[in-house]
Amino acid sequence: MEEQGKLLHIVMFPWLAIGHLRPFFELSKYLARRGHKISFISSPRNLQKTVKVPHHLINLIPFPLPPVNHLPPEAESSMDVPHVKQQLLKVALDLLEPQLRSFLENARPKPDWIVYDYASHWLPQLAEELAIKRAYFSLFTAAFMAFLGPPSAVLSEEHGRSTAKDYTVVPEWLPSSSNMAFHLHEMTRNIEKGEVHYADGNEYDSGTNDPTRFALAIDGSDIVIFRSCVEFEPEWFEIVHRLYKKPVFPVGVLPSGDEGDDGDEEWMRIREFLDLQKESSLVYVALGTEAVLTQRETQDLALGLEQCGFPFFWVLNRSYEKLPEGFCDRVRDRGIVYSKWAPQVKILGHKAVGGFLTHCGWNSATEALGFGKVLILFPVMNDQGLNARLLQEKNVGIEIPRNKADGLFTSESVAETVRLALVGEEGRLVRENAMKMKELFGSERRSNSYVDTLVHHMVKTNGI
Repeated sequence: MEEQGKLLHIVMFPWLAIGHLRPFFELSKYLARRGHKISFISSPRNLQKTVKVPHHLINLIPFPLPPVNHLPPEAESSMDVPHVKQQLLKVALDLLEPQLRSFLENARPKPDWIVYDYASHWLPQLAEELAIKRAYFSLFTAAFMAFLGPPSAVLSEEHGRSTAKDYTVVPEWLPSSSNMAFHLHEMTRNIEKGEVHYADGNEYDSGTNDPTRFALAIDGSDIVIFRSCVEFEPEWFEIVHRLYKKPVFPVGVLPSGDEGDDGDEEWMRIREFLDLQKESSLVYVALGTEAVLTQRETQDLALGLEQCGFPFFWVLNRSYEKLPEGFCDRVRDRGIVYSKWAPQVKILGHKAVGGFLTHCGWNSATEALGFGKVLILFPVMNDQGLNARLLQEKNVGIEIPRNKADGLFTSESVAETVRLALVGEEGRLVRENAMKMKELFGSERRSNSYVDTLVHHMVKTNGI
């Protein structure tokens, strides 16, 4: 812990997605435990969803979102709107600039640092005008950020990527031997009216494409923080150091293990089912809150789970009506399709769970590896394809084979991959490697050590 008298006022300003808000809040708790004052800013409903265990040094600052055409009034996070309308949330975020300026100018004590997300590309210049230090907090892997490239390349017309095919090529700033590139079907998920969704170009255009937001957020920062571990992806941290030419700090995955009351009735019902299963015999299936599967994808995934023969717990927030006829009746003795919010950390921590069929969101992947669960990789959209490449490269997961162009797969390939991951002899090394990740991704001690290094730099460079 930093010595007394050297305490900071740190403002946190995450993007409007629950998967971003919660890691920002976890970092806030790690910082507050060291005596630093935190001002955590988001919309009112997002704060209610995010904060379960408050801390006396963390002040919650609600910023109501300004109204935006075509954006429902109750929409405050990415899970509240379909993917095509998520750029409208960025419009709302951009409209918060005057409110944030007023807060930063009038806050007492004056903020020393502001930690921000990729979407608020205008924030670094604002903070610099007010003589506030700036930290970009990446909730993406170093591998994904290395793929995006240095800010200068992203902002250059010469190196611009505007079509799905552009993202299927390993960029020139990465080793030619790298497999770090998207498959065409993964980028097609981000297309609207013929253009990459990252690049907007649709009727709900925010005015600034996502690569530009990333580039300006990084370029305007004093330091870059990663929710990842150098030990897991050392080669990629080396590359982002070279590309960014500024201090880069990992903070681990910031595990907390806190997901509310163990006496919660829904969790008790889920646990009753899990308790009936043999150890490491069940596959947990969850593809995130934003992905929407086609009817064919839903049916092939369902039939694959039916054919694999293992018990399963499938969180299907959307597309429930697309399940094959009679599916739930046929698997009722060994499978549950769950349409509510599920306590994922608790489920993954149960001894019955042997593997996790995941969309490869970084939050979900790290939660599973924190319990040593082998990953069955099924990337859907956003950064997930590159996460799948990384996780397979590190031999902690097995990807369900799919056609790289259109993403088609078979129920047989799902069943075969599940068997391979859970019990197959060829999957033994992957299971062993995943189990070894418990110490890396489940260790609060490691994150505490990382955060100590970060805080030492923040205090030292703030001139206190």
